[in-house]
Amino acid sequence: GTSGRQIFQPLHTLRNAEKELLPGFHQFEWQPALKNVSSSWDVGIIDGLSGWTTFVEDVPADTISRRFRYDVALVSALKDLEEDIMEGLRERGLDDSVCTSGFTVVVKESCDGMGDVSEKHGNGPAVPEKAVRFSFTVMSISIRVEGEDDGITIFQEPKPNSELSCRPLCLMFVDESDHETLTAILGPVVAERKAMMESRLIISVGGLLRSFRFFFRGTGYDEKMVREMEGLEASGSTYVCTLCDSTRSEASQNMVLHSITRSHDENLERYEIWRKNPFSETPDELRDRVKGVSAKPFMETLPTLDALHCDIGNATEFYKIFQDEIGEVYQRSNPSREERRRWRSTLDKQLRNKLKLKPVMRMNGNYARRLMTLEAVEVVCELVPSEERREALKKLMELYVQMKPVWRSTCPSRDCPDQLCRYSYNSQQFADLLSTTFKYRYDGKITNYLHKTLAHVPEIIERDGSIGAWASEGNESGNKLFRRFRKMNARQSKTFELED
Repeated sequence: GTSGRQIFQPLHTLRNAEKELLPGFHQFEWQPALKNVSSSWDVGIIDGLSGWTTFVEDVPADTISRRFRYDVALVSALKDLEEDIMEGLRERGLDDSVCTSGFTVVVKESCDGMGDVSEKHGNGPAVPEKAVRFSFTVMSISIRVEGEDDGITIFQEPKPNSELSCRPLCLMFVDESDHETLTAILGPVVAERKAMMESRLIISVGGLLRSFRFFFRGTGYDEKMVREMEGLEASGSTYVCTLCDSTRSEASQNMVLHSITRSHDENLERYEIWRKNPFSETPDELRDRVKGVSAKPFMETLPTLDALHCDIGNATEFYKIFQDEIGEVYQRSNPSREERRRWRSTLDKQLRNKLKLKPVMRMNGNYARRLMTLEAVEVVCELVPSEERREALKKLMELYVQMKPVWRSTCPSRDCPDQLCRYSYNSQQFADLLSTTFKYRYDGKITNYLHKTLAHVPEIIERDGSIGAWASEGNESGNKLFRRFRKMNARQSKTFELED
């Protein structure tokens, strides 16, 4: 890297060409004017707590946070895409002088907490060790032309999961589990977003004033954040899913047949029921009525499946199955902790020797991708005594490898149409294997992501056209940059690799 040389100049030394790229440079207006949002447009970086009305009783949030005003940031993003918009109109054979209204912009929102962001060299102010980043990606821009029913897409983000298309809106030093502080800071963002949905943005694009409306889709959240934003119980809850009302034991009995029922509005209604208990039920009955909604939903998210964490969650599950198969758990009860530890170290050794896969403390994306391969399962099978069990393991992984591209790819109907067609069938086969051969693990329990992988993928794809494109990866990659700019590398500890 560049040592000692400061890459990021302070704002006042930026050249004008660079200032154009920062929010707060371009003029715009809203029709009608945004409720409770100032109409000034030349607003740059603001304090993350501004727009938060304090009451006398309120303890001011003790945190450092910076953000752009949401509308100002969106304008900056659109001006950044000005050439793409004009090009899109030309390619579609549309006369740009006629196309001044009817533009629709679809925005993906992502929000993710990051652990440990303390300074490594002791410079800079003392801040909490955690941060949360909220960002957005312009996914597509389309236009409705007179006499046409459907919108014509004139821009589609080619790399929706790159940190380059993922625009930071708010950076805050706060722990994502500190619900009060998090909601205090994102409160104004939610308010601005709500105001923008009821209005049209007027900006100059290609020399003419044009009007845009916005749709926001909060899909870039991991399950923890979704549950927090939508008022659901934490992920260990009996209510296993953020998309449907299934309980964990129902989900393990019926692995495939569920449909998406939860929504932000329904969560709000359920919260009211939880609060008022209109039928005077016992806590258990009430909780069953509201299906685990026990806090006020704060921000609307679009229930989906987070592709990255899905990978990680399922790999963790397979890693545990591998251990159990090495120890032949299917034919015995309650192995001791020592035995389990022994199987685990046998598995780790094998993976390291044959696949150069170093054990990791917490499953991460790269490890997951290497573990979930036919090659890895071959290697594990060398440790599994029974031929029958080896076949079952290989079959399980074959099915998984067939299923994975469907929720991974940006556009499954284009990239893997065959796997998409076979998905329901494959997931049914997969579920059958789990509930028979691997029953010892799935008796009355199933992990959240495995349930979603088996039960909800086809429906989400039917609705959104993709799961991968709407995932939180762009925001996650941005986290890397955040660490980089703070001259702070994630702890690179060598301790774990020295084990065994």
